Amino acid sequence: MIVLLQWLQQLYLLLALVPFAAFLLTWGAVYGLTRDKRKATHYSMDITSVFLIGSVAVMSRNIFGSGMLGWTVLLLFLVAAGLLGNMQNRKRGKVDLVRIARTLGRVGFVFLSACYVLLLLVGIGKYMIT
Repeated sequence: MIVLLQWLQQLYLLLALVPFAAFLLTWGAVYGLTRDKRKATHYSMDITSVFLIGSVAVMSRNIFGSGMLGWTVLLLFLVAAGLLGNMQNRKRGKVDLVRIARTLGRVGFVFLSACYVLLLLVGIGKYMIT
């Protein structure tokens, strides 16, 4: 059991270091099973968002010496989930958690990808200066 947990930890570490590898792996697996490019892209965006959260948090901690950006991203996700839930409750009278998770995954993918690229460039610049 311990070996399995260590293996899963190493797998998460690898996919969080290179989150776009997770995108490509997920896209290939889903496309191979369904032969639907749209579904493969959507699932890949949802899964990669989870790895991008960890990656952006670690990169910001290494660059700025503070983990505040990671917690801020998590807070923004929670606030957005609350706002989406409120909107769904007012519009439909019920809250669909799966739909909220999908929306957050896809919007988060775009937002976190931009943060990842920006932090990567800042990190490279900081490394070149010091």
